[in-house]
Amino acid sequence: MYALSVALGALSAAAILATLVRGAALALVYPVTALAALLVVAVDLHALLSGTEVSATFALGLPTIGLHMRLDALSAFFGIVVNGGVVAAAVYGMGLDRAKELSHRVEPLFPAFAAAMNLVLLADDAYGFLFSWELMSLASWALVVARHLDPEVRKAGHVYLLMAAGGTMALLFAFGGLAGPAGGYAFDTMRALSPEPLVGALVLAAALVGCGSKGGLFPLHAWLPLAHPAAPSHVSALMSGVMTKVAIYGFVRIAFDLLGPPAWWWALPPIALGAVTAVIGLLYAVLDRDLKRVLAYSTIENVGLIFVALGLALAFRANGFAQAAAVAMTAALLHALNHSWFKSLLFLGAGAVLHATGRRDLDGLGGLIRRMPRTALFFLVGALSISALPPLNGFVSEWLLFQSVLAGPSLPQASLRFAVPAIGAMLALAAALAAACFVRVYGTAFLGRPRSTEAAQAHDVPLVQQIAMGGLALLCVLGGLLGAPLSEGIGALVHGYTGGALPGMGAGPTPLSLVAFDEARSVYDAPVIALFVAVASITALLIVRRLSERRTRRGPAWDCGFPDPSPGTQYTASSFAQPLRRVYGTVAFSARETLAMPPPGDPRPARLDVTIVDHAWQVLYVAPGRALLRLAERLNALQFLTIRRYLVLMFSALVILLSLIAVTA
Repeated sequence: MYALSVALGALSAAAILATLVRGAALALVYPVTALAALLVVAVDLHALLSGTEVSATFALGLPTIGLHMRLDALSAFFGIVVNGGVVAAAVYGMGLDRAKELSHRVEPLFPAFAAAMNLVLLADDAYGFLFSWELMSLASWALVVARHLDPEVRKAGHVYLLMAAGGTMALLFAFGGLAGPAGGYAFDTMRALSPEPLVGALVLAAALVGCGSKGGLFPLHAWLPLAHPAAPSHVSALMSGVMTKVAIYGFVRIAFDLLGPPAWWWALPPIALGAVTAVIGLLYAVLDRDLKRVLAYSTIENVGLIFVALGLALAFRANGFAQAAAVAMTAALLHALNHSWFKSLLFLGAGAVLHATGRRDLDGLGGLIRRMPRTALFFLVGALSISALPPLNGFVSEWLLFQSVLAGPSLPQASLRFAVPAIGAMLALAAALAAACFVRVYGTAFLGRPRSTEAAQAHDVPLVQQIAMGGLALLCVLGGLLGAPLSEGIGALVHGYTGGALPGMGAGPTPLSLVAFDEARSVYDAPVIALFVAVASITALLIVRRLSERRTRRGPAWDCGFPDPSPGTQYTASSFAQPLRRVYGTVAFSARETLAMPPPGDPRPARLDVTIVDHAWQVLYVAPGRALLRLAERLNALQFLTIRRYLVLMFSALVILLSLIAVTA
């Protein structure tokens, strides 16, 4: 706890000092933040592997309660997730242009944001948790609106603030239900209580709303595609790759730790919402043309996958299927870790593209693999990882998730037995859409020819930013090859919440085999697959190279018979998405295409307009907002009444209140 206090003190000092300096001195924030986060990672890693638990109480917070802090295996695991992303983002921040990109609106809040996320993980009472949660929300909101002169940024900040406030209110109700009539707000007191099933269900619903709104669970996802692209790229990496994991931590802490033994039907909402979130998130991603917004929608999909895994863990745990619950829980935790790596990598890669070209619209990019070769390589690793291709890390956690789905038919409840295969089909659809989405993103951004002058003149980012992306890419590779040691490393944590464990290392045919249930039906051997992929790729490359040396001819690209091919004739992100938009977008988003063809003799080009309706946004946010505005306009008349009418109004209100008291007394 002493080392954690030093690290948090360093982050706080960096935040305060950054408010007092200007110019290039602001850059000192990033090395201090990186060192403090590395210290926290070391402490958390020791606590996770050794099973050490440390707690402390400070004379702060609510009277007679104090402020409780505790480092246990769960907070240590998520501390590694959070601070790993903070280190990468801080190293990337060291490469920012000191004359143009450093700002007193961003750098002081960056370490404050990191400190707030760590405080959420360490809080051991409701007051400390909610205070830190709000601090995290306010710091991230201030980072989102750092470029407040842009109207889109102001809109993003407004929506984010409303969603954050609503989520905190839901968590307040959740902790109120856990505290019980006696009002025990320390987490130890909550663990000792076992709420009634109905109260437990209400607490779980409030936790889903509170944590789901921060994580991006459908239909509470509306702020993510607005806020994540609005923030600076290294802050976007933290918000999308890391802060959403703090939301996952909050749900795990409440549902698996504080709430006590679950009822089986508690699993249905997270499973159903998670599956819908996964599919809807990717449908949004595959249709959007903004690079950072595509990544934000992809985060929604991955949060959905994690909630599905947590819901399955609840279902198996409630039915006493300890090993299946352990597989699902391991899938959820490993996917949280893996997503923090590849999503941070992709957002930093998007930041590099934005830095080099000034553009993030996919239709205006292209050909960057020649001008930004290292960024292209690192982005490719992230794209392959998020597409769950072996032997990278995204495949490990999704493979475990599908293993737990396959165990679903053994559940005794008919609703779960029928629901789980349907959920598996939705996850398979989401996996296919993810692959299509990132083939589209990588192909249109990095391959082909530049579609704009900015893309043609792009250059790679500074070395330190390449190091940040390269480190994350290396983690994606190692996470795929070392899935078995990683799952064994969190085995004690998983066993503590599910009562089960995976067979562990040595149970499979090779030392690094990952076994979900038993060797006969569920083995994943990443090193063997990696060796096969490497040998097959090199062999294919050599064969193609040898055969093509004699037969390759270079000439102008085919362009429908025209002699002057233009880069504009290439497949764009919009044209790539057209088949998917016609198949899925027509049903899900009422997508419509309108072709404006000029008459013969008119030299203006033809124009294709596409309209997509976000029904969730229209029904759940726009319509209630308009109704509230109409009501406010009607009530606005109350401030222009005469004295006589005010007196009548007050007298009527007094009579109504006295009547209510008489009836209820």
